[in-house]
Amino acid sequence: MTKIICLGSSAKDIIFPISEGEVKETPEDLEAQKKIVFELGAKYQVLEERHESIGGCAANVASGLARLGVETYCATRLGDDDAGKWLKKELETNGVKTDLVQVGKNHKSDLSAIVAHIPSEDRIIFSDRDSNEKLEIIPEEIKKIGAQWIFLSSLNGNVDESWDKKLDKILNLISEENIKLIFNPGQKNIKNNQEKVIEAIRQSEMLIINKDEAIEIVDKLDDSNNEMINDEKFLAEKLNRLGAKIIALTDGQRGAWGFDGKEFLHVEAKKEKVADTLGAGDAFSSGFISAHLKGKNLGECLKWGIENSASAIKNFGAVKGLLKEEEIS
Repeated sequence: MTKIICLGSSAKDIIFPISEGEVKETPEDLEAQKKIVFELGAKYQVLEERHESIGGCAANVASGLARLGVETYCATRLGDDDAGKWLKKELETNGVKTDLVQVGKNHKSDLSAIVAHIPSEDRIIFSDRDSNEKLEIIPEEIKKIGAQWIFLSSLNGNVDESWDKKLDKILNLISEENIKLIFNPGQKNIKNNQEKVIEAIRQSEMLIINKDEAIEIVDKLDDSNNEMINDEKFLAEKLNRLGAKIIALTDGQRGAWGFDGKEFLHVEAKKEKVADTLGAGDAFSSGFISAHLKGKNLGECLKWGIENSASAIKNFGAVKGLLKEEEIS
């Protein structure tokens, strides 16, 4: 049976749905063109109730793959606190194998407080990272699983070991063990060391990336054509030429594009009532990947990704709305 390891971040998300707060357009601020304003010192009531959910890209994608019948391991780091115990139990409840979950002594598990603004269908995330910055890449432990695939999301590092050093260990491992890599780089990684990200793309079987991140990578290539930089097919072809055999390119409400070196396809996003967009991209990833692992064609992979994402955003949290195989089929 096909085994996959989802390697990267995990967190406990606490989501506060609210209706208050004034949204303001600030086009003069190019990096934050829309803001939400609250009265300083005021108290606001959460709508109905708060929600608690698994968070973090690796944990979210692992949960989605496991629900879709893929044998999935999550390689992440938790603290030895109540949040860490809760996260490990939730992963197991969703069918994720936790053999590679590290528990750090006297560490705090990563925690996110999320304000979900109902009128705008958007959110603000306050993230507290600790344990995942200390995630250790231990090749011997990964080899024991005998996985054919690794899904790698955004990596964090610290003073003891930077994220790009961790990436080097992973790239060496997949080369030595002939493991196929699915790469989903984080924006922070792209900004910090684009050459290292491109090195990983060259060794990837599959690249899952949003359009903004794709533009950022392609725009800085020596042979880039700036006049074509907004064209999805151009972006996908450029990323494919770097080495990734399959490209999945997402752009929120506009849907997703897929390219396998021959076919270039687009699937529209589904129009759904949105509770929370958190985890929409991770839900797409788990749908797309699971379809590919089950031998589906590129069009079906895109459809599975869109269906999973559309279901996820109807619920608060990244995991509650994830589909099972009989539902997505």
